[in-house]
Amino acid sequence: MDGYTRRIIGFRVAAANLDGIRVYRMFNRAIAGGTLPRHLSSDHDPLFRFHRWRANLRVPDVDEIKTIRHTPRSHAFVERLIGTIRRECLDRICFWHQSDLQRKLDDYQVFYNQYRCHTGLAGVTPAQRNGAPAPPCARIDSFRWRQHCHGLFHTPFAA
Repeated sequence: MDGYTRRIIGFRVAAANLDGIRVYRMFNRAIAGGTLPRHLSSDHDPLFRFHRWRANLRVPDVDEIKTIRHTPRSHAFVERLIGTIRRECLDRICFWHQSDLQRKLDDYQVFYNQYRCHTGLAGVTPAQRNGAPAPPCARIDSFRWRQHCHGLFHTPFAA
């Protein structure tokens, strides 16, 4: 998550026990095709002491910000995002396997970043906060509903 724009950067799902190499690969796949973050938040898990993980952050000059031990509210935006994803997406869908879950989380990421308005951002979307143009406003007498996340969410758009 980008703390300034509140944009979801990416999701990665692992079906097995995690080790340092898998975390390193998941991070690289999550940020592939986008800009590198300047700061990254992580906890004190031993996975984040793996030498490849540290080198992965050191080479592009990414600052790693550690959470405060035994204080889950030290990164409030990330904690709120996790709760939002659970309430709005994971509690309402079924998934059959790892790739199905990955696809549904990717669909939710697009909805969250481009179409979901945020009250904390004065009613704009994270994509707009990042510089994307605002979508055209739908007229009350002529609009249609756009489906997101396979019908889980609907937003109006100009017909």
